[in-house]
Amino acid sequence: MSAHRTMEITASRWQWHKTKDWMHFYFFVGAIPAGLIIFFTNVFIGPAQLEPIPDGYIPKQWEYYNHPISRFLSKYIFPNDQMEYEKLLHKLTVANNKRLILDLEKQIQDLQRKNNDYKYWSYREGTASQIITKKRLDNVV
Repeated sequence: MSAHRTMEITASRWQWHKTKDWMHFYFFVGAIPAGLIIFFTNVFIGPAQLEPIPDGYIPKQWEYYNHPISRFLSKYIFPNDQMEYEKLLHKLTVANNKRLILDLEKQIQDLQRKNNDYKYWSYREGTASQIITKKRLDNVV
């Protein structure tokens, strides 16, 4: 009687189905608005038209792109190429200045070693109030 009515025991697929549901949900939460933005941008704004550049006008970086979404991303999301280049030059300048200071320190140490010299108290930091007080005391004596 019970030969054909067997129940096969398998692992639960509930977690897999729940994961698929969440993946589809978040995909469409992102894909539908992005698709609508792209569609309406192409329909209502469209690609840029070439126009002559007035004399003395320097175009911005994002004005070279044809599509409005590319222009938006270039203007607000991606870094400016000129700015990145100037940041690189600043880093190189700072590194070069550090190298020059280290070379000068090495040269000073070599001269001190060569002349059997030492630093001792060749320089003391002081505030303006200490200098004024010292001048007053020198004038009193």
